[in-house]
Parts: sequence; C-alpha cells; structure tokens
Amino acid sequence: MAKPKIPTKFNPRLGKSELDLLTRLCNALSASGDEQEVRAIVLEELREFAHVTKVDAMGNVLVRREGKGEDRVRVMIAAHMDEVGFMIVNDEGDGIFEFRVLGGVDPRQLVGKPVIIGRDHIPAVIGAKAIHLTTPDERKQVLKVEQLRVDAGLGGGSKIKVGDRGTFATKFTVLGPSIRSKALDDRLGVFNLIQLVKHAPENIDLLAAFTVQEELGLRGAKPAAYGFDPEIGIALDSTPANDLPHYDGFENNSHNTKLGDGPAIYIMDRGTIGDQRLIKWLVETAEAEKIPWQFRQPGLGGTDAGEIHKTRSGVPSVSVSVPQRYLHSPAGLIRIDDEINTLKLMHAALSRLNRSILNPQEKI
Repeated sequence: MAKPKIPTKFNPRLGKSELDLLTRLCNALSASGDEQEVRAIVLEELREFAHVTKVDAMGNVLVRREGKGEDRVRVMIAAHMDEVGFMIVNDEGDGIFEFRVLGGVDPRQLVGKPVIIGRDHIPAVIGAKAIHLTTPDERKQVLKVEQLRVDAGLGGGSKIKVGDRGTFATKFTVLGPSIRSKALDDRLGVFNLIQLVKHAPENIDLLAAFTVQEELGLRGAKPAAYGFDPEIGIALDSTPANDLPHYDGFENNSHNTKLGDGPAIYIMDRGTIGDQRLIKWLVETAEAEKIPWQFRQPGLGGTDAGEIHKTRSGVPSVSVSVPQRYLHSPAGLIRIDDEINTLKLMHAALSRLNRSILNPQEKI
C-alpha cells in the first residue's frame, strides 16, 4: 500500500504547474478505446497520493484515497479519459485512409480539419473535393463520413496502420479569461479529479474513477462502479453552453448553461435524474461558500452518472460540469473562472459531507 502525501490547504488556482498539466492532458490523443496517453499522465500524477491504484480490465484507472475517522462515506467521482475522434479502418494507399468516427461528431465539422493520428501524433488532414471541383448541387449537401478520407501524405502514411485512433490537432491555448482546446470534454473533469485526489478531504473515502469509452456509451463507468461499490456517485464532466445570441433578431431564451455563471449542477439528463439530496447538498454548499453556480437544464446528452446510479442495488448520483461552447468540435471554449469555481465547489462540498445526507427523510 502506498503512503500518500498529506493534503495541504487547498486553494484552487490555475498557475503555471496547473496549466502545464491541463495542457498535457488536452494535447494528448486519447480517443475512445485507446486512452493510454491520458492514463499514463494520471498514473504519473497520482503515484504519491493514493492508497491504492489499479488499472482494471477495461482500462479504467481506479484510485482509492482513504480518509480518517469512523463511518466515512464512500464517494465515487468519475471523469472520463476519452475524447471524440476517429479510427482508421482501411488503408487505400498513397497516404489515403478511410475512417469512422468515435463518439458524437458532426460530419459538418470534419472537412478540411487538421488531425493527428496514432501514438506518434502523425499530422494529416481530412480531405474532400475543393469547391472549384464541386457542382452547385453538391455544395448543398452535407458530406457523409463515408465520403471523406484522411490524407497523411506519402511520408506520414507509412507510419499509420488500420486501427489507429485520431483526433483534431488543435493545441491548448489561453485566450485572456478563456481557454480554447480540443478535448476539454472531459480533460477538465480529469484535471479536477486529479486535484481532488491530491487534496482529498479526510472526512470521506474518495474513490476516483478515470474512465474509458464514455463517448461510446458510458462503457467504463459501470465496471468501475461495480468494483468500488460506492455509497454516492458523482460525475465530473463538461456540458454544452447554449448561450450564443440568436442572429435573426430574437433573444436566445433557451440557455441550458451559460459561460461565466459557474459550475452546472444537473437536474436531469438523458440518462440520469439527479438525486435530490445531492443536488440540495451542492446548492447549499455553493450558497454558503458564495460560489457562483447554475442548474444544467434538462436535455440531451449524459455523463458517467448514467451507469453509476444503476450499479448493484443503486447509487445516489449527480453530475457537475464546466460549461463549454462548441463541444465535440475541433475546439471548445470555456471560462477559466468556471473551471476554478467547479473545483472550489467540489472540494467544499466533499469537506462538509457526512452520512446524514443519505437519510431518506432528507429527500426534497
């Protein structure tokens, strides 16, 4: 058993070391089913901070950090290591490859995008006919993935093989109060969970699950939760911010989350209805600590909580996300304050957690 470092007082920030870690996480290529690059970073970062660390048969990284005192609540927090991307399925020669997408990728986002492929991050581009060669009718059609190809050039093509994963080539960039990057869904959650393990409150047993294949249907969360057998489940993720103005002269009144309004606490999504006791606990913590927060309005999409809450005899679960524009695209955009406040909320809430929250009479 490892002898983890003793937590120091925690004041969430994005200083140089934190930004360096988040940059490494976001620039890694870890499309669904090949999460090795992010997994290696997680294992390296938490080597000195966990009581028990395990990589299970699915590839999930399962970290246990035990608290002190009696009757501690076992809290599982999940963040997925994978990102949307694609898999090479056929080598057509001359550096041209057929591919299929992994996760919810809009084909309209693909044409002409620079990408990276495989463990060596081979540069390539997703190609289609130049506009000069298309007919007026063709220009009205959205190209299907089956009509597109990855072009790695004659040199790069020799280093790519069928089964290799790829993703967008966008690099992590700080833009004033914002961050632009690929894979913020869910490298933000991975980053936040790493920080929570390093600074885990001692009143709980923290069960940290860095999961695989979430983008393909929450596949890693179920075996992770089964193995941990938690009493509470929380998914840390990033969620779409539908906060752009309408451009037809009408105000956008259909916000599900907004950038700058703080962490988003889920009421419900496609896979989960948030446990009311946990929602109340998070909201009361945010109000007591004067942390800005918002409800993530019901809609499509889901998180690892969708599988955690159905494990064994059931696990009270909830999700908390950082709002983000342009998810599952070559570049997402977040506000740095939303990221920091999400981490503040989670640490503060865990620090004040006790078993009374699980009292059925506390349901609202």
